[in-house]
Amino acid sequence: MQHRFKNKVAVITGAGQGIGKRVAERMAAEGALLVLVDRAGIVHEVAQSLQEATRVLSLAADLEKYADCCRVMDAAISYFDRIDILINNVGGTIWTKPFEHYQEEEIEAEIRRSLFPTLWCCRAALPYMQKQGKGAIVNVSSIATRGINRVPYGAAKGGVNALTACLAFENGERGIRVNATAPGATEAPPRIIPRNAAVQSEQEKIWYGQIYEQSLDTSLMKRFGNLDEQTDPILFLASDEAAYITGTVLPVGGGDQG
Repeated sequence: MQHRFKNKVAVITGAGQGIGKRVAERMAAEGALLVLVDRAGIVHEVAQSLQEATRVLSLAADLEKYADCCRVMDAAISYFDRIDILINNVGGTIWTKPFEHYQEEEIEAEIRRSLFPTLWCCRAALPYMQKQGKGAIVNVSSIATRGINRVPYGAAKGGVNALTACLAFENGERGIRVNATAPGATEAPPRIIPRNAAVQSEQEKIWYGQIYEQSLDTSLMKRFGNLDEQTDPILFLASDEAAYITGTVLPVGGGDQG
């Protein structure tokens, strides 16, 4: 087992399930000291499962709120004295339907969910990284910036891509790298806490099925990825192996460039 992250402090958001949880497990195996963050209390269960492998601090927070993002970064500094790596993994489409069917409040909710946690966490963590003179940020975007039935989500992730590029420009000479991955459709265990608990109508099931078909069609490999195939690029960009890479958005969609 490699030890790319031995004694490095990594803040991982959205760590309660899915890609975020897998990133936490893999980083723990490579020696990272972890700060795991999620809105749901299941993040504490993930932390408990990793305590024999490494030191872990778990925090419940609503990262759509800047104050909670600041609280998380302050807690990380208080507990570990530094932040070497920030993985911004919070986000995910709430509704799937053609744009004309979205209501105003739904559009705003999509932007809050999939842009602001990354924006606010970067803003809260950067002063600490700038003071250290080093750091690595990896934002989890999406290839849904080019796709159907998720326009507000795609717009939010387009914002994540722009944020990644702009922060890389501003902080490259300060020793801070900022990159992103853009996952495509991914096979994962059923979500413990769904993004949208409402029962889908028959029409909504059709619209969701259209996303499924488009994702397969635009993947050159004609299949979905898995959690490790999404996690590997995140770990690479967070590691010193990517020391001369910044400002990059790496599509991870089986050839779909997003």
